[in-house]
Amino acid sequence: MIFSANQMNYYNYPKLMAEIKKFKTIGVVGSGQMGSGIAQLAATYGFDVWLLDTDPEALSRATKSISSSIQRLVSKGQLSQDVRKDALERLQYTSNVENFCSADIIIEAIVESEDVKKKLFLQLDKIAKRSAILASNTSSISITRLASATSRPHQVIGMHFMNPPPIMKLVEIVRGADTSDETFDITKALAERFGKTVICSRDYAGFVVNRILMPMINEAFYALYTGVATKEDIDAGMKLGTNHPMGPLELADFIGLDICLSILRVLHAGLGDNKYAPCPILVQYVDAGRLGRKRGIGVYEYRQTPESPKKGKARVKAAATEVAKEEKKVEAKEEKKVESKEEKKE
Repeated sequence: MIFSANQMNYYNYPKLMAEIKKFKTIGVVGSGQMGSGIAQLAATYGFDVWLLDTDPEALSRATKSISSSIQRLVSKGQLSQDVRKDALERLQYTSNVENFCSADIIIEAIVESEDVKKKLFLQLDKIAKRSAILASNTSSISITRLASATSRPHQVIGMHFMNPPPIMKLVEIVRGADTSDETFDITKALAERFGKTVICSRDYAGFVVNRILMPMINEAFYALYTGVATKEDIDAGMKLGTNHPMGPLELADFIGLDICLSILRVLHAGLGDNKYAPCPILVQYVDAGRLGRKRGIGVYEYRQTPESPKKGKARVKAAATEVAKEEKKVEAKEEKKVESKEEKKE
């Protein structure tokens, strides 16, 4: 008898919950926006978390961003102070991969490069305990090929979170050719424990979300490249005309233009269709270091521009006006005190 993923989850539910309860420690590799977001999410759901990055400065930035992100959720009433305190205590930061030796699942969220990811999986395979699941947050690279770098391909799976992981409701799970049913069921149950909705994809380039999203973003770049419209009008058209919360060019800046380019190249190579060929202006922006919000400039500029002399003078004038107002208030108070004393004397 063949069961669907949902049926399998139903029939194995008590067993799956028992397995998830055994999970104590989650390792996350990469302290960028995705890695730190996944680590934050896991900690707020009661797991001990090791967040690894070889760059100490990146770990320092992640520590601050996670703390401020959790505090924002508390201020919005979405997390309690007790959960905040517990989560921050459960998070540990490291540059030593040996700290992953006790992790029940390790989630990789590093640069979108197959060669770099394969080297990491080879290393993790040697360190992780035999029962540990190795998951990749890749948004486009073959899970089967990543799994081939390990001695445990049945325990390798794609677990693609959306950005930012603590907020976005979706997790895209991708089975490699050898991923076991048990690995799939446990990973799906873990994502659901994180409060996520799960969709499942076969192991094809780009999976579901990016196979649809990236061609749209690429076409927006072509519209800009060929002069169809300005960047502002392209984004306004998609926001107001199709009810997208962000325009495609604005979204590309948010994702990172280098990541968009990497995914498009994977789609182009993996599916062999020229409709996925990256737009030349996207390639040019990445070559120029215009990677989006994280660099302060992409399609749009996010860096604060130097203040013009006129604006500077206006600010000084406004400040002087405020000072004059305060001085008048003080003078008025002093006059009242003097008048009050004179009245008492009389």
